Amino acid sequence: MSQISDELFDHLIRGKEIRVAQAEEAAEASIVEYLTDNYEVEQALAVGKSLREYNPRITYPVGVHFYYEGKIVEALRAINGIKAPSNIEYWKEYEEVERLSEDTVSKYSQLLNYHPGDLVSYAGIIYECLEHNGYDYADIRIPGIVAWEPIETTSWEPNVEYAEWDVVEWEGRFFALLSLEDIDLTINPMESDNWGLIGSYDPEYEYELKDTEYVEYEGRVWIPVLSPTADKLKEGYNFRYHDPRNSNIKKHMIKISLYELHKLISPNNVSTARITDYEATMQWLHDANRCKINPQIPRKLDEEKKPVSEIAMATFQRDYDPRKNPWQI
Repeated sequence: MSQISDELFDHLIRGKEIRVAQAEEAAEASIVEYLTDNYEVEQALAVGKSLREYNPRITYPVGVHFYYEGKIVEALRAINGIKAPSNIEYWKEYEEVERLSEDTVSKYSQLLNYHPGDLVSYAGIIYECLEHNGYDYADIRIPGIVAWEPIETTSWEPNVEYAEWDVVEWEGRFFALLSLEDIDLTINPMESDNWGLIGSYDPEYEYELKDTEYVEYEGRVWIPVLSPTADKLKEGYNFRYHDPRNSNIKKHMIKISLYELHKLISPNNVSTARITDYEATMQWLHDANRCKINPQIPRKLDEEKKPVSEIAMATFQRDYDPRKNPWQI
């Protein structure tokens, strides 16, 4: 949208959103073809591909980028995500650490899915997965993090003196004693004004971190021991608008994409402005490939940590593990 208005864009694609993806793929292929020999262009492109929409179930560390209301933002403070109670143990510390090699353990990511037997590293500790969880399950369980704890409850009985905020069970429901004023010990909690019904856990509710914030979940009563509610996003406090993508790659990829989009939809009516931008970008890629200009992209290095020579370009490869990249969560 930095190169074309919303109206012109809508008129150009005419509802054919698939053409946009095809144009972007063609632009990416051109950029990689020219720059992959000398530069870490795949890693630079991966920054944009790894950005996702804000998810209140995710806890965002400082420095992580994500989309919020259609714009890319950076976390200035740790942004807490929703944490639900659970009767299930999802992770346990792995005991046979000495038998492991680095290749068998990956860094934990909230963007992945995990299955029983998977091993991850988090905060310097190796954990083994005991139960399915992860991003696509809409059930993100960070190893070692427990936000709720169950409390002991008793069945209500008449003529028993209870203390304020005691929790009892009556006919399959749980109640907390809110007030002792004028209490009648013979009236059950359902009919008494002194008792309050404990509600079921609701991920949309903003729970407070206090020892009387009771919730019912899967037949038990729980209290929060860590903040279980997603933090509200506030510009300048816990996020700022910031784009981590390489500005040169973004600028030239947009120009190639628009040119390819015109070709796909109206090949006989490509504007001279798009053709001029495309030719200028192709020249930029050609010069960058020959190292005549500095495209502001990190150079590929050989085993001696020196820029790759032309002889080694054709066979040199690097490992682009997304879990090792700082823009991942």
